[in-house]
Amino acid sequence: MIVIMEEASDKSQISAVESAIKKHGYKSNSIRLQSESMPTFNPISGNGNSDLRNLPGVRQVIKEDQNNRLARRETKQEDTVVRVGEAAIGDGSLTVIAGPCAVESEDQTMRIAEKVLESGAQILRGGAYKPRTSPYSFQGLGERGLEILARVREKAGLPVVTEALDPMTAPMVAEYTDMIQIGARNMQNFSLLEAVGRLGKPVMLKRGMSANLEELLLAAEYIISNGCPDVVFCERGIRTFSDHSRNTLDLGLIPVLKRVSHLPIIVDPSHASGNRENVLPLAYAAMAVGADGVMIDVHHEPHKAKVDGDQAILPDEFDQMMHHLRTMGTAMDIAVGRH
Repeated sequence: MIVIMEEASDKSQISAVESAIKKHGYKSNSIRLQSESMPTFNPISGNGNSDLRNLPGVRQVIKEDQNNRLARRETKQEDTVVRVGEAAIGDGSLTVIAGPCAVESEDQTMRIAEKVLESGAQILRGGAYKPRTSPYSFQGLGERGLEILARVREKAGLPVVTEALDPMTAPMVAEYTDMIQIGARNMQNFSLLEAVGRLGKPVMLKRGMSANLEELLLAAEYIISNGCPDVVFCERGIRTFSDHSRNTLDLGLIPVLKRVSHLPIIVDPSHASGNRENVLPLAYAAMAVGADGVMIDVHHEPHKAKVDGDQAILPDEFDQMMHHLRTMGTAMDIAVGRH
């Protein structure tokens, strides 16, 4: 269950609620949502029922069977704005994240970072750990890749998002990055979700390739219930019978998710299409349906890229995309990228 406190609650009332939760055999987490000055208690396990509604300072108690409420608008009506460095995801603008799918060298990463920054990107993406279908494919540079990202961030002034693969290395990833990415293959790696929720960094949660809406919301619930309210969903395409693209970009998810959840959602047209020729039109479509941002693979030599070169666009193409997105933004009264 979830216990939501009144904004005017005092410390004694909060302590009384904590004591009552423990008395009834529950273990609880205290979470502060952006719209609340007082904590929200999420009892994550327990042995019996309790009636906390009548305690002073309690605004609402949501029952156990409604088990995915922290991510829903029933708990928080206002849109959550997730801040990553100077970028704000979910504030009504279109946040642009760009960079190489994989960090290959400091020169490669710095060169791409400078180009996307010049065009208006706000966050740099780059994979230090790469989960690959084949065990013989390039798996990333690991900690050396994280060190490269940190140096490039310092030089270019762009905050960084990169992927964590397991609970053991997640704390190290958090030391080097500004936002932790959970990849599609790990959307239901529950021990990893719990671990990153405790690290104090914003989290980008990619939708699993076969995940429905409820499963995506519950994956976010694992992260939020462990202390991290700053979750950004990422639609990156799902597995269907279609063979004309790598995945099928489910743009219909965007307006539905924005109705039922206060969390922002971005779109990754690169991994959805798997083909650089389709990345730009899918990015435009993502903005049209109300996405809070896009994440784009960019590489100056895509034919030499160690990971997903077929879907990486050139820096000049990225610049062209930004120009068209800004034109769309003018018509839609939406700010785009760094300005």
